[in-house]
Amino acid sequence: MKKPIIGIIAGAGPYAGLDLAAKILEQTNARSDQGYLPIYSVSTPSKIEDRTRFLLGESDENPAYALARNFLELQAMKATLIGLPCNTAHAATILDVFHAEIAPHITSARYLDMIQETVKFIGSECPGVKKLGILSTLGTWKAGFYPELLEVEGYHTLVLDEQQQRQIHEESLFHPEHGIKVQAHPVSETARNILLEGVETLQKMSAEAIILGCTEIPLGIQERKIGDTFIIDPGLILARALIREASPEKLLPWNW
Repeated sequence: MKKPIIGIIAGAGPYAGLDLAAKILEQTNARSDQGYLPIYSVSTPSKIEDRTRFLLGESDENPAYALARNFLELQAMKATLIGLPCNTAHAATILDVFHAEIAPHITSARYLDMIQETVKFIGSECPGVKKLGILSTLGTWKAGFYPELLEVEGYHTLVLDEQQQRQIHEESLFHPEHGIKVQAHPVSETARNILLEGVETLQKMSAEAIILGCTEIPLGIQERKIGDTFIIDPGLILARALIREASPEKLLPWNW
């Protein structure tokens, strides 16, 4: 039987890739170095176009092609389970091309979809929750794939207005001095406060759970609950899904 090896497409963005690797370790039941699962990571951020720029029409270079090359590189390295910790890259105009590029070449690796895993997680771990808020990049906000997937499952989704959404994108995530993309350890107080304002707005809209729909946002919001509101981290969910599929006995129990 082939030994499971986790692969991470880690450059979209680089801190999100590192964070996924750390979460895989944190969620693994291991008693020694040798008890952890093998992880291969490929990070080529300079070759991956910004996902939001592409979705907003500011670039005609689809990042799907570079992401697909990373997938195939990981497969060539013998990774068997591969995850992409980037919410925005799961917009259909990117993800559909990504799958079309890798499909003819898949021999041994399997792709785990972070968004689908997140929807399944909410159903199993947040019983009774029906109103879901979404914090994300501007690209994910405009693509609308979270509301589309969640509403099919019977959830009511809540999003910020464009002004506040743009503030999160431009000031908390992408600001060249204090944004999480450039200052993640530690996250600046300014960036965190902007995110918390978004959480508060969604709570006032009656959100029972909030999806952190950009894999850098959990670097600034690490709580699993804020007040009575569940905080949903897709990167953490992907980490747990990769462990579950690779070696289920190594997955730590979930608790809020």
